Amino acid sequence: MSNAKLFLGQRLRRLRRDRDMSQTDMAASLGVSPSYLNHLERNQRPVTAALLLKLAETYEIDVRSFAAGGGANTGPEELAEIFADTLLGDLGVPRYELTELAHNMPSIADAVARLYAALKEVDRDPSLATGGDARALVTPENWVRDYIQQHRNHYPALEAAAETLGGALSDPLSVAEPMRRRLKEAWGITARVVPQAELGNASQTFDSDRRQFLISSLLRAENRTFALAYQLALTEFADVIDKMVADAAPPDKGIGELLHMSLANYAAGAIMMPYGAFLKSAEEYRYSIDRLCGHYGANVEQVAHRLTTLGRAGARGVPFFMLRVDPAGNISKRYAGENFPFSRFGGTCPRWNLHAAFQVSGQAVTQVIETPDGQRYFTVSRTIERPIKTALTTGLQAIGLGCDLKHAHKLHCADGVDFSNPAVTPVGPACAICPRNDCWDRATPPAGRMLAIDTSRKTISPYPFVTG
Repeated sequence: MSNAKLFLGQRLRRLRRDRDMSQTDMAASLGVSPSYLNHLERNQRPVTAALLLKLAETYEIDVRSFAAGGGANTGPEELAEIFADTLLGDLGVPRYELTELAHNMPSIADAVARLYAALKEVDRDPSLATGGDARALVTPENWVRDYIQQHRNHYPALEAAAETLGGALSDPLSVAEPMRRRLKEAWGITARVVPQAELGNASQTFDSDRRQFLISSLLRAENRTFALAYQLALTEFADVIDKMVADAAPPDKGIGELLHMSLANYAAGAIMMPYGAFLKSAEEYRYSIDRLCGHYGANVEQVAHRLTTLGRAGARGVPFFMLRVDPAGNISKRYAGENFPFSRFGGTCPRWNLHAAFQVSGQAVTQVIETPDGQRYFTVSRTIERPIKTALTTGLQAIGLGCDLKHAHKLHCADGVDFSNPAVTPVGPACAICPRNDCWDRATPPAGRMLAIDTSRKTISPYPFVTG
């Protein structure tokens, strides 16, 4: 631990409120007085190393993440990305001020991030700035993504319900048939596979009048199973999901429906892979994705996503982060169980071999990466096929899954890595905010930095800049 004093009042308050606890309750759990906790929350006392360890033990938080601002949606890295924009770059806001904002005023940091996201949306579509409801500038995917990250992609109420149901439906051959029977016997819903032509542009649809659930014949087997689990989640957990959406208070109906679908997707994965059983088998198989796919009749994406949700208090798995990209580099999924080292508003670093997975389709590509703050992660990337392959697409996407290097020894795919002296690839966030000066993969100059180009010599980086 550093000798620097840690004032973590806002994060303590948020942690307490997230767990719906009073100061008296939290103080009792930590073995301190309510008045002392009150001083801590008001930043009138620093958090000691002993108290940090007690917080980690009691609430199973990552000490480094909590002390570095991991309790907020918007951390120093995201703020640095925002303030590197050409609109703000001339202000020269120092890093320590951004860190203080993220640490001590997380709600304001979140508001800054939301305003910036809205500004980017206006850049993309200027017609949005012509008046009307300002909430239209909050894109549905960003709002839902922030909600998911706020909850660390883990929902205890859904997990408990899905574990009970999934356990009752477990079958060593296939969970699909028990789910089909459950829909029919408990809810009077008949599930059928039909030609794609009958569904138009849908891959699945529920006809509530005829009580029929129709699944496209073009869906792969694992995706048909997931479709059944999704419909079962919508039916069985309607009250739970409706309450979660209402409590989230989305700004409009469309965002609320997207959140509803996201929560149903989450519950579907939890039904197919019930928490306790999945965590046990994940640890037994040393997080081998292929073995977990075989065990649960799931595909790579479904298993990878499920691995990012293992945040149950008292029974946590390895905290993974996950990205899904297409061949053009567009990010369509972004989940994190704990830290997430990549750009929120930009793309990924070209040095990360996530994109190299497209060159070796179907093979796992591993890598140890190091972010500019010195933190190291073990990552594994591989291609996946879309649920339905059409003539207009390659059908391929890539999944990147990673965790802090300290957890990598638990992973089957990390066997052979020399953890005492691993081969490390330096990576960064989006080029516009990356502080690395000697990168020959840099695609754009860093925002807010003076270029240091010497016409008499060429450097490794096409855009060298003044540091310091």
